[in-house]
Amino acid sequence: MFAYYLNLALRSFRRNKVLTALMVLAIALGIGASMTTLTVFHVLSGDPVPTRSGELFYVQLDPESMRGYTPGEEPSQQVTRFDAQTLLREKRGDRQAMMTGGSAAITPQKQGLSPFYADARYTTADIFPMFDMPFLYGGGWSAVEDERHARVVVIAKALNDKLFGGANSVGKTVRLENDDFRIVGVLDQWRPTPRFYDMNSDRFGELEQVFIPFSVSRDLKMSRSGSMDCWGDSGSDPEGEAGVNAPCVWIQYWVQLDTPAKVADYHRYLVNYSDQQRANGRYERPTNVRLRSVMEWLDYNKVVPGDVRLQVWLAFGFLLVCLLNTVGLLLAKFLRRSSEVGVRRALGASRREIFMQCLVEAGVVGMAGGIVGLALAWLGLWAVRQQPTSYAELAHLDPLMLLTTFALAVGASLLAGVIPAWQAMQVTPAMQLKSQ
Repeated sequence: MFAYYLNLALRSFRRNKVLTALMVLAIALGIGASMTTLTVFHVLSGDPVPTRSGELFYVQLDPESMRGYTPGEEPSQQVTRFDAQTLLREKRGDRQAMMTGGSAAITPQKQGLSPFYADARYTTADIFPMFDMPFLYGGGWSAVEDERHARVVVIAKALNDKLFGGANSVGKTVRLENDDFRIVGVLDQWRPTPRFYDMNSDRFGELEQVFIPFSVSRDLKMSRSGSMDCWGDSGSDPEGEAGVNAPCVWIQYWVQLDTPAKVADYHRYLVNYSDQQRANGRYERPTNVRLRSVMEWLDYNKVVPGDVRLQVWLAFGFLLVCLLNTVGLLLAKFLRRSSEVGVRRALGASRREIFMQCLVEAGVVGMAGGIVGLALAWLGLWAVRQQPTSYAELAHLDPLMLLTTFALAVGASLLAGVIPAWQAMQVTPAMQLKSQ
């Protein structure tokens, strides 16, 4: 029966080409605008590490002085080096890693390449298994190498392609900051969106090119990047603001906790740790700790820009206007065929069959509108990629968004067709036959 209804719909389209084109265009414009903004929202609000996001937690403590204190406010978004190294040493989580961003000068051994700077991440050994980072060659370094301040490095695939032509470079050396580092691993393509592990740098930027043990980065006094908030006197530490005892927060600390019970235990541990530090005179403020999962951390940082959310609402509002226009066009089309419907009813067609026939016709309009809308969405996303924003290049339709385009188009057209189809099936056969 569906094939019969589909055949009737195609015949109807050929008889009313202009009206059909207007309905398809109305649906296409709404779908194109909606899917453009929805795709951008989907890219920005997705889970950056779906295999582990429920097990990874970001640690926040409140080590600052009472100066400027406001009861109930959020704690610092980063931790001090002293706290990070203490938590790391006590190892109360399944895995844990401290980290910060920076840059490293690279002196290539390859002919024709001049020295250049590359984005770096100074971190500890657990980051690689904890974030489920894929390796093309080799692997990460060990905790023992962290403790020994070993000159080891993990590099990204793009840097490996640039320096070694894509070959397995594990065991080779690369010169960073005038020191030779042994390559222990080459990361495969990995670009979590957003970069959940560091909300203080480009949230939608590319992966760092080199990963260096945090201890080594301090030994060599490598330049760091990102925010740093200080209070009190940091001049007493030989290393200044980046020193172990400096009253500055500048390090991100992540911990992996595999069960809810471990999450509760670790939260209690942070509370006890904060109480202990206040008793020792390091902390002044009341205990104020946070332990947020990946998605909670992203929500807290409002990763999705407000203008993107607004654009989604405006686009769906525009889609609603397009649907209202489609309802009017479908109603005019179906009622114009009242005599045809009356004949079919007189020949034995039930109201349900008339209703289904009209809905199939509306669905075909939606499918056609979805095809044209998909082309408009591709054009819209191309325009988004021309914008000077860090997330612009990520605006691409993935398979999920592709399916959503057609599901939304057909669903919207079926919804728009309900009232016209209902009106059409109310046609009285006798009245229509009498008018013939």
